[in-house]
Amino acid sequence: MMTHKPRDIAFMKMHGLGNDFVVLDARVQPVVMTAALAQAIGDRHRGVGFDQLALIERGAGDADARLVFYNSDGSTAGACGNATRCIARHLMDESGLTGVTLTTERGQLFARDAGNGLTSVNMGQPQLRWDEVPLAHEMDTLELPIDGAPTATGMGNPHCTFFVEDAESVDLETRGAEIEDHPLYPQRTNVQFASLIGPDHLRMRVWERGVGVTLASGSSSCATAVAAARRGLTGRRVSIDLDGGRIEIDWREDGVWMTGPTAHVFSGTFTAEWLERVS
Repeated sequence: MMTHKPRDIAFMKMHGLGNDFVVLDARVQPVVMTAALAQAIGDRHRGVGFDQLALIERGAGDADARLVFYNSDGSTAGACGNATRCIARHLMDESGLTGVTLTTERGQLFARDAGNGLTSVNMGQPQLRWDEVPLAHEMDTLELPIDGAPTATGMGNPHCTFFVEDAESVDLETRGAEIEDHPLYPQRTNVQFASLIGPDHLRMRVWERGVGVTLASGSSSCATAVAAARRGLTGRRVSIDLDGGRIEIDWREDGVWMTGPTAHVFSGTFTAEWLERVS
């Protein structure tokens, strides 16, 4: 009886402001992703390493592609803004289009070439009700009953944003890990600490659920901008300085637009031998 043996699988390594991704194109090669395989690829010593892994699948209807995201702990992620921008740029370069429509767990997202090497994506409307975020029970999402009175926002994944005097002074590893598993968040949460450093200008640091400290996070940037506008700290268009660089967020009538740079760093191949060992 013949048994199936793994084949080499091609991948791309990309990043948006240091928020890094492994991207596999399941349109051109069969990919069966599991939590164990995602963890193995995410090992920065024995694999490649990433903040998120993304699968590009064939789109249905008018969508150019469907995206599925995994965190480095093997769990799935409903949204990943920077990975969406990176893949949108790849698909536009591949096709010659100036805009693409992508399907994610978040729904359909439209991305476009913003000029000067920048890519914009509309991450959709923020989820502001407690049951949309989601939270464990009904409450005002503007100020949660947690020390520091953070704001809860859903962007296809849950977020908890603290506004502090100095984001640089926060013990991000300790506080982020504590808040990620807070009982108010039944699906865990991404955690942000943000400071106002100028008119419509924020400094923000990120702890991502299932990952840890990251240099940037697109959905976290969107959530922080929405929370700052709701609290009257900024207008609806802001610049956010992350550990990995600056991103622009614009909360418009049609959704939250995010604009920033992307990079396709290298392409490589997972060998059949390695895949067989970790599968």
